[in-house]
Amino acid sequence: YPSGHLAIIVTRARDQLICIVQEDEPRTTRIRALFQSDGRSTCYYPNGDEWINMSIQGGQYLDQAGNRVRRWMWPNLSPGPRIPLSPIFISLNRHVGVRILAQDKIFISFLAMGRQAKFNMGTKVQVSAASQLPPPARLGENELLLLAFRVRILQLFDRMRGCLNFPSSEQWNKMQPPTYLMTQAVKILELCMAADISDELRSSVRAIVNA
Repeated sequence: YPSGHLAIIVTRARDQLICIVQEDEPRTTRIRALFQSDGRSTCYYPNGDEWINMSIQGGQYLDQAGNRVRRWMWPNLSPGPRIPLSPIFISLNRHVGVRILAQDKIFISFLAMGRQAKFNMGTKVQVSAASQLPPPARLGENELLLLAFRVRILQLFDRMRGCLNFPSSEQWNKMQPPTYLMTQAVKILELCMAADISDELRSSVRAIVNA
């Protein structure tokens, strides 16, 4: 961002690429969106609530009250009636926008100081009758909370090291956490989406990780 804070991270986790959009904030690494090359993606409202969620079958668009406004299925991938996608464009903030045109045309655009960068995180994921989705995570509420607090504690330790190494607050406030911590935060958010837990607990875990 023009402020110097890291806006977009593209990293590799095992056999897939992950694109993470962070908010323009000095002391937190609040995640506004994450896109994965396996077809799963999620965008969040500024308060952390889910905005858009996509899988290899399709996606849904939620309003800020949690009500589903729109739902769609990708063509020729899911059984049952076809629900087509109408193009979607949202602004995560004044610099980052997301445009969803098709499964292989999901664009993240970044505009600042008269210059633009664009990433296409869309992908064609083929689902055959013989293939099966990976089983959902079966972590309980306590396990998810422990994982979230563990990441939060590691984030605080990393910030403490920054304070010791760079006494000037102007320097350590701009430091970004290690990539492995951001990857772990993303993984916990994925586990929350897959687990059979309440929306309240899901919001609590998200708040701990993004605090």
